[in-house]
Amino acid sequence: MDAFYASVELLRRPELRGQPLVVPGTAIFSARQRAEPNPDDGVLMSKLLKILPVSLLVGALLGSLPNAFARDWKTIQASGTLTATTEGSFAPFNYFENGKLSGFEVELAEAVAQKLKLNIDWKPLPFDGQLAAISQDRFDFAISSHGYTEARARAVDFADPHYCTGGQIGAPKGGPLTAAALKGKSVGVLLGSTYVEAARKIPGIGEIKTYKSEPEVFSALLSHKVDAWISDRLLMRATLNRHPEAGVGMGDPLFVERVSMIMHKDNPELRAQLNRGLAEIIKDGTYARLSQKYFQADISCH
Repeated sequence: MDAFYASVELLRRPELRGQPLVVPGTAIFSARQRAEPNPDDGVLMSKLLKILPVSLLVGALLGSLPNAFARDWKTIQASGTLTATTEGSFAPFNYFENGKLSGFEVELAEAVAQKLKLNIDWKPLPFDGQLAAISQDRFDFAISSHGYTEARARAVDFADPHYCTGGQIGAPKGGPLTAAALKGKSVGVLLGSTYVEAARKIPGIGEIKTYKSEPEVFSALLSHKVDAWISDRLLMRATLNRHPEAGVGMGDPLFVERVSMIMHKDNPELRAQLNRGLAEIIKDGTYARLSQKYFQADISCH
């Protein structure tokens, strides 16, 4: 994962901002739009392809656009709106219901924004592209179950944690439910998540397969494409409660994780304001209500 965060730092380099990047085979820039490609583009892209996953190329494309959202607190306050991103496929934290974003993190962010007397303009983005997008100032903040790590903290700033959780093993009946039982077994994990690193640390583990969303990981487990699933314990419990017919059980926890909103580096006033809003909804009972609504438990770090 060091290469992942190094590539985020690469995307933040000023000389890459405004570069016209061409990704062959994508619909983002068609051949008609680029009838006379610059030969330097191919050199730059060949270098990027060696170090960046496809998702970060999306971040690079975002970064090649003008910086529309590099905003300080006064600018945000004057606009009356926070621009935020979330994944939209990580139920019960963030997901689409009848075409509208919903979930614990969505409601929590909107409650925080209300305390700050602001609205939120949601712009969903796959999880593995969010770090690059925040680093390139595409959004004011992201709330998408980002667990704190030192590597991530070098690329973005973290607000105070809005819940605590941990990685957990899930597997069908008779499957591997302990770290020791995963020796030689394949596991499915969310691309770009801390579960990838957790899986790599398990001695003797077999193949680690990454997927773009948690529903894809769960589907791979049910179709026997992987032997086990490593994910957030709260998400896993909620998923299995919705699908008792799946016959999947929860095994050993692997690590504890503190989860926070993330924002661009060096924006301390925005961080302070988000922390203030979070503290206020904890104090007035809004947080407890949302925690009970989605998890029937207190998932705070306090």
